[in-house]
Amino acid sequence: MKICSICKKISGTENDHLDCLEKKRIELEAGGIKENLAEKLDMQKDPNNLSVEIKAVLEHLTKEKEKKSD
Repeated sequence: MKICSICKKISGTENDHLDCLEKKRIELEAGGIKENLAEKLDMQKDPNNLSVEIKAVLEHLTKEKEKKSD
């Protein structure tokens, strides 16, 4: 028996819990996606140069907001 290095609870095996390992892997992947998101959207070079799809979504959201405020 061993203490899981992730959740600090007793593990029945000599390894960390499988669900703890999977949760840690998913969190690391999610962190990597967040860090690379600006690069994927190419916003670091010129924040005013948004793709057509993003502009359309922003216009749609602002129109909905204006309708609700009327």
